[in-house]
Amino acid sequence: MQRSETNHYATLGLDRRCTPAQIRAAYRALAKQFHPDVNPHSPAAIARTQQLNAAREILSDPDLRTAYDRELGAPKKSSAPARAAKIQRNISKDVNLPLEDFLRGTKCEVRIHDPANPNGAENYELVVPPETAPGTRFKIPRHEPFAGGFVQLRVKAQPSFRFKTRGSDLRCELKIKPERAVQGGLEMMRGLTGTMLRVPIPRGVLRGETICLTGEGLPKPRGGRGDLLVRIGYRVTVRVIRPAG
Repeated sequence: MQRSETNHYATLGLDRRCTPAQIRAAYRALAKQFHPDVNPHSPAAIARTQQLNAAREILSDPDLRTAYDRELGAPKKSSAPARAAKIQRNISKDVNLPLEDFLRGTKCEVRIHDPANPNGAENYELVVPPETAPGTRFKIPRHEPFAGGFVQLRVKAQPSFRFKTRGSDLRCELKIKPERAVQGGLEMMRGLTGTMLRVPIPRGVLRGETICLTGEGLPKPRGGRGDLLVRIGYRVTVRVIRPAG
């Protein structure tokens, strides 16, 4: 293919990741704008129309577009320093997981969008073993054309309606009746795994006090589990008193 001095993508106002539909739409809009009937006796409009036609001819044909993309990418490969190319092979990304997945483990697909990859999105399978601590990093070898590089994935706790996270500790709120706060006793609540947990309520507990359930949080990096910190709240009791008679 003869080397082109014109960037056909720039001619259409697009980037190299554009779809065939975007190419057609951009061509139609610009061809209408610079059509000789709209711009009579304008050499610039004629030249622009010729550029648009050339861009459409190359980019609308899959084989011609592939060869043209290869031509555009060739100078970058030859001119980039070896050290920079090595650094660009590695990429990092955070993956948010539901809290339960840190305990039971999971398997999921991670999609990487790297603008430097001419092949488009990269898909990788992430296997998270049971009892994985938040913040753990996984290193996965990259596909071509970045062979030798790695995708480093860090798993983080996804925000939860019931629990707030801080490291491997969990925090939540438990509302109790005023009578329980005065007398003390035992309350039950559902833990992270779905099992019912016993929450001992001290006599005279105050609103805002925290009760620690040891080992009911998320896994720790060096083994074991963090704590579940239960903040006590009061249930509002509404009593309707009807007048006598």
